[in-house]
Amino acid sequence: MRDEKIGEFLDRLADRVPAPGGGATAALHAAQAAALVGMVARYSTGERYAEHQAAIDRIVGASDALRADALRLAAEDAAAFTAVTEAYRLPRDSEEQRVDRSAAIATALVGAAQPPVQVIAVAAEVLTLAEELLPIGNPNVSTDVAAAAEAARAAATTARVNVEVNLAGVREHTARATLVAGTDRVDDLAARADRLTATVRRGIAG
Repeated sequence: MRDEKIGEFLDRLADRVPAPGGGATAALHAAQAAALVGMVARYSTGERYAEHQAAIDRIVGASDALRADALRLAAEDAAAFTAVTEAYRLPRDSEEQRVDRSAAIATALVGAAQPPVQVIAVAAEVLTLAEELLPIGNPNVSTDVAAAAEAARAAATTARVNVEVNLAGVREHTARATLVAGTDRVDDLAARADRLTATVRRGIAG
């Protein structure tokens, strides 16, 4: 997915195929958020920002790593959802086959929920970087910090529904509780994105 052209990805996204879908899209939102943070940080170097250079350098490295993580999760999400569709296609002619199929579906659904849970975690980390960067970064590109916050929000909220859609088939208590816990921070993340964007808008309004 890292080397795929944008147009080709969008063609696949628009096609009637199981994957990529919303999960991969959530991961790409997170990747774009991280890239925007990295861009703003790279515009925040030189004598004017020397006081914060250590923090800026750390943000560059962290955002680059998170961007790579998000791209990996986009590919993992597509593969995990394909496993779900394959599990649903298993035969169910006999009782034994039905039991095996149900077990395979349950396992695949847990697996399919894992990448979006991790996307939420990535989005939260990116948003934290954006919050740290805004007051010390180049004000000429502050709107890109807001864009990063909004992309992180989209990543988290989109990933959350992709976790929730899989929960219906996850009955094992521990796995279900872990997945639900992975979505708990999304509302707070969205509120933080609101606040950061509002701060940027006040700044550009004068």
